[in-house]
Amino acid sequence: MREMFVGTREEQGEDGSTVQCDYYVLIDQMEVGGSFACESYGVGIAIPGGERTDLPNITTSAARIDELMELLTRNAVTPASLRDVVEDWL
Repeated sequence: MREMFVGTREEQGEDGSTVQCDYYVLIDQMEVGGSFACESYGVGIAIPGGERTDLPNITTSAARIDELMELLTRNAVTPASLRDVVEDWL
C-alpha cells in the first residue's frame, strides 16, 4: 500500500488546545474475480505523535476519493470520528 500526503489542518480543541491532523489518500491494489486487479483508494488521518486511523479500499474512483478527502479536510475530521463520517458518506 502507498500513501499520498494531502495536507494538514490545525483547529482549536474544546479545551483550547491546538489539534493538528495530517490527511492521506491510501492507494492499494484490490483483486476482483481472482485474475483481475484494480487500484483502490482509502483515507488516513493522523495526529502527529499520537492517534492514527486508516480506512483502506473505500472506492475505486479517484474522483470519489478526492470528493471525500475535500469533505474530511474542510470539516477538520479527526481520527476518532473518521469511521463514522465515512460510513455516513457512503
